[in-house]
Parts: sequence; structure tokens; C-alpha cells
Amino acid sequence: MTQGSAALPPRGVNAKTAPRSPKPPKKRRVLKVVLLLLLAVILLIAAYVGFLATKANKAINHIGTVSNNDVQIPVAESVKKKAVGMVLLGLDTRAKGGGMNTDVMMVAVFNPNSKSATVISIPRDTLLELEGYGERKANANYATFFSQARSDKGMDKEAAEADAKRAIRDMLGKYFGVDLKYTAVVNFKGFEDVVDALGGIEVNVDMDMKYVDTYDGTNINLKKGLQTLDGDKTLDFVRYRKSNDGKNMSSDFDRNQRESEVVAKIVDKMKSLGGIAKMGDVIDAVGDNMSIDMPPKEIQNLMKTYFGISSTDIQFIPLEGTWKSPYVYLDETKLSEARAALQAKMAE
Repeated sequence: MTQGSAALPPRGVNAKTAPRSPKPPKKRRVLKVVLLLLLAVILLIAAYVGFLATKANKAINHIGTVSNNDVQIPVAESVKKKAVGMVLLGLDTRAKGGGMNTDVMMVAVFNPNSKSATVISIPRDTLLELEGYGERKANANYATFFSQARSDKGMDKEAAEADAKRAIRDMLGKYFGVDLKYTAVVNFKGFEDVVDALGGIEVNVDMDMKYVDTYDGTNINLKKGLQTLDGDKTLDFVRYRKSNDGKNMSSDFDRNQRESEVVAKIVDKMKSLGGIAKMGDVIDAVGDNMSIDMPPKEIQNLMKTYFGISSTDIQFIPLEGTWKSPYVYLDETKLSEARAALQAKMAE
């Protein structure tokens, strides 16, 4: 070999055909990365669902006032298979000004066949004229039933609450002509906490709203326009009825419209990706501030059956009428339409 000449490959080996370290094709490497990412996402979702299931079970055991041993629901009668009617009550539990009166009253029917619901809102000052029941504002009925259970029947607080739940749904079931099986009660704090857990909701405040009541601490001060409200401000938006100076007056009918709007906004936000990510906090908020006389297993079935429902799947019907102090007298035509809508949803 002469000096400076290039080194030759070993005899019998061609430099062009010499074996090289195998390298996977670029497409295969990309596919592996995608599959690994997909697997990681699936594992994270599974872990999160497991986390939510644990939270939900804890909340269910907390809000359910009927144990598994008390009621056994046949499969054919379960909320998974059969339409269910419920009473939904919002309780003002503030330290001052609050009590047992139900400022929010709704009757709802959920149908698993269509994965939809019909919800009727009742103005709080409504006179529900029904044989066998005293003349009082609608929002005073739950408080009256509770007091009667305590004083006339000698029940303790927990038993009286259960009796009041039964009595209010019996009354409203007769009034609307549908079978109402359960009653859910949520306090104002729970409403605020759910909205805060979702990061607030966007609503269009229809007028300037300003009202101060030093007795119960009310201090409503909202400006007209589209805006995102936290839980406290959302409750102000729903509750507003009048101003101190007599301007920008509202009514129970307006309140019912706003209640329906806010519930629809909450439902849609819970269904969104951002809402799903915050579902754990929502479950905590509900668990701390709600009670329902439904067996825990049925609460689970209700959550599973209607998880993902949107506002377009819910028919909101706020009742209307005429105010003649001290009552709201419902429009009979609108009332008949509401009864028919509930009965139709039950029969789907």
C-alpha cells in the first residue's frame, strides 16, 4: 500500500453494500409517537373518570337521604328505563332574611328514551288553588309542611324535612297531574358554589340592577350588558325584582325567565370541555349544599343516564299570570299548556 492511498475495505466486502444499523422509517416513528400519546390520554381520562367516580360516590352518599336498604327500585322502574318526575327547590339559607321559604320552585320530568326533560318554573308568590290545601303563597308551602311535621307530628328535624319533601311533591303532583317521585332541595350557597366551580357564566344582564337591603345584607349592583358573572353576582341576577329608587323594576315572571336562562347556561357549560375539567369541583359544591330523597343507586343512574344533556334537550316553561296583591294568579291557558307538556314528556 502506497503512502497516502485510501484504506481499502476488507476482501469480499463491498463498501456500498456493507450492512448498516437499521433505522425505522419516519412514518413508523411518527405512528409510534401518536399511539403513545393516545395511550397516555386514555390513561389520564380513565384516571380522571375514576377520580370523579370516587368524588361522585362521596357526594351521593352525602346528599342522598334514603339508604340503599330502605328502597329497592326494580330495573323496569329505574330512572334508566322510565321517565321520572321531580320537584326542585331553591332554599334561601342566609343568616339574615333566610328561612324555609323556597324562592325557586321547579317541577321537572326527565325521560331516558329521548334523553330530554321538561322543566316548569313556578313564580314564588303564586296562589296554588287546590282542594285540601290552605291559601298561601307557593313558596311558603314547604316551610308550612316542615312546621306541621315538627309541631303537629312531633318529628325531629331530619324526619320533618323528609315529610315536607313528600308533602310538597304530593301537592304539586296533584296540581300538575303527574307522578312526582322525588324532591331535591339546594340552598343558595350551593347555587353560588356551582357557578364559581365552573368559573362563572356569561349572561346578558337586561337592565341596570341596583338594590340594597341592610337587614339581610343584600347588595345587588349589576350593569346592563353581556358579561361573565361569578356565583354571588349570578344569584343577584336571578333574585333581582326591584330597585330602591323605583326605577328598572322587575317581577316574579322576569325572575323565572332569568332562572331558566341561568340553568340552561350552567347545563351547557358543564357539557363543555372546560366544564368537564371542573366537574370535580362541581360535584363537591353539589354534595355540600343539596339533599334529595332518592336512593344513592338511583342518583348514580340519573347522573349516568343524563350526563352530557344540553340546554337544547330541556324545554323550559316559566309560568305566567297576573299579580294582584298578595298573590300571582296563573294564566289558565299557560297552566294547561305546562300540564300537558309535563304529561307528554312522561309518556314519551
